[in-house]
This record gives sequence, C-alpha cells and structure tokens, in this order.
Amino acid sequence: RRGHNFDRFTDAMNDILILGTGGNCIDILDAILVLNESGGAPGYRVRGFLDDNKELWGQVVQGCQVLGPLSDAPKYSDCLFVNGIGSFRNYWRKPTILAAMKIPDERFATIVHPQASVSRFATVGPGTVVLPMTTISARAKVGKHVMILSNAIISHDVVVGHYTCIASGACLAGNVQIGTACYLGANCAVTNGVRMGDFSLAGIGAVVLKDVPEKAVVVGNPARVLRAAC
Repeated sequence: RRGHNFDRFTDAMNDILILGTGGNCIDILDAILVLNESGGAPGYRVRGFLDDNKELWGQVVQGCQVLGPLSDAPKYSDCLFVNGIGSFRNYWRKPTILAAMKIPDERFATIVHPQASVSRFATVGPGTVVLPMTTISARAKVGKHVMILSNAIISHDVVVGHYTCIASGACLAGNVQIGTACYLGANCAVTNGVRMGDFSLAGIGAVVLKDVPEKAVVVGNPARVLRAAC
C-alpha cells in the first residue's frame, strides 16, 4: 500500500520511536518532521531513540533523547516504531534484530517523505522508509522494513524483498527482483529482469547484468562475485 498507513490510527498525533541513532536514523527523523510540517494527519510525535550503545543512553541527539537499548521496545506499548538499523557491515542481521524485539508489523509506521514519488499502483510494506527524491514506479512491490535512501529509482514491476536497504542513487530497472535482506550500494545499477538472491550485496557503483547468488557480494562493471557476504 502506498502512503503512511495513517488510516489505522486515530486523528491524534502518534508517538513514535526510532530504532538506532546512525545517519539513516537522523534522515528518518528529518522525514518525520517534514511530514508533520506538510500537514498530513495525524502526524507523529517523536518520543526518542532506542540504541544498544550504552554511551548514548540519556544523550540528546538532534533534539530527541536516546531512551535506552532496543530490548526496551516492548515497554513502549503506546508507541509506533520505525527502524533505521542496518548498514553494509551488518545488513543481513536486520531480520534477527527486529524479531528479537517481538514487535508486530502493525506497530511499525511507514514513512514516505513528501518529496518522494510513489506510484498509486505501487505497494509499500509496513515499516518501510522512503527518503526524498526517490521514485517508485507502477506495479513495484516493496516489502516490509525496507530502507530506500535519497535519489534511488525503483522502476516498474520491481519486487524488493523484506529488510532490504537500497542506498542513494541506486537504479533498479524494470522487472528486477531483489531478495530478502539485501544491500544495494550507492549508485549501483541493476538491469532489467535480474534477480538478486537473499542476503546478497551489490557494491557502490556496481553494474549488475546477471543474476546474483544468495549471500554473494558483487562489485565492478560488469559486476562479478567478490566473496561471500555472510
């Protein structure tokens, strides 16, 4: 489904917690604030961050407090959540990290920046974040807990698996299929009809012209298998 899943909630502001404090998390915070400023109802009140780095607990990051570890999430039964965890170093662990918190998918907000372009014929799963200047075209199907960074292009009929991260400037041509918990590096390109297996990674600027096996890292132009991802 397109949009921000507002129809599930009341007209009151929804309290929300951001999981993680890294750069993507600050971008998520910014997207939430822009959504609020755009007048979309009901909007979100950011309660703070959760992060496993003990040194951050009690600190204020961009005006919001780091309240404690990820394991505290069940304590906030009145909050929605959005996930910013996952980098090229640990992207394959995202499903395990989220499963450990035992939060149902319906408690995750879908955040779509107002400056993103999402086709009315596309679907976007719960917990997914779409940052500005991104394009998601007709009949694309984006799974749950996907992170799509600025200026990415998801062309028509693309399928993006759950927990995947698509970095800035990545371009997915028509009918591409991306598996579960993949990572597509900045400015990589995946040509029409290619399939990337679960837990695979395409490096920065990679030009992917053929199918990628599960758990493989591919780099270069044309992309070649470099090593196992995990």
